[in-house]
Amino acid sequence: MQNDRYGVAKSGTKTVDAGLQSYMQRVYNVMALGLVFTGAISYFVAATPAFIAAVQGTFLGLIVALAPLGIIFFGLNPRKIQGMSVGAVTGLYFLLTGLFGVSLSYIFLVYSSESIARVFFITAGMFAATSIYGYTTKKDLTSLGSLMFMGLIGIIIAGVVNIFLHSAMLHFVTSAIGVVVFTGLTAWDTQRIKETYHVSYGRDALNKIAVMGALSLYLDFINLFVMMLRLFGGRD
Repeated sequence: MQNDRYGVAKSGTKTVDAGLQSYMQRVYNVMALGLVFTGAISYFVAATPAFIAAVQGTFLGLIVALAPLGIIFFGLNPRKIQGMSVGAVTGLYFLLTGLFGVSLSYIFLVYSSESIARVFFITAGMFAATSIYGYTTKKDLTSLGSLMFMGLIGIIIAGVVNIFLHSAMLHFVTSAIGVVVFTGLTAWDTQRIKETYHVSYGRDALNKIAVMGALSLYLDFINLFVMMLRLFGGRD
């Protein structure tokens, strides 16, 4: 037995049973609901001038942008969720996805609706194929996950630097690398989430772990979508 990053035991068995299938289905369902909620909030904010004025380029907008980090690191960290109810963990998840919706509302002002839809479905296809690979492969993807995490750190550093440089080339390069990184992370996270399941866990524990797994895949999808939009999105 091993311990995963959520502080619960993890089985090394690869046996696929009805319990595992139900668990993974919940992970994907919660992730999908989060994406729908993000999209609805994002569209609503973009279509409401008063909300756009309140969050774009304001101190409130900065708080909204940083709040998800606070929720992830302080609200949904492994130690916290062990003492929380399933409802509380789920509530924080949807609060986070709603905040991401507010932050991403700008895409409807910058990119055409047609290109947003096109890139979304391309991203969905890439995500599905990569996640299926992560679920079905017999290869241990731990080393891939470590490499992709290093790439993620590099992207963050480059993004901070580019705030001052305003380099279009650096923006393009980091976006292209970001597509590779979040594609790899999708496969790794899927395998890790699958291996987190164990039949001995109680229902509440599995439900909380499923929400946390959904959060990981949600973040992979959102970031992959944004990187793809930067590369292929048509601007209004």
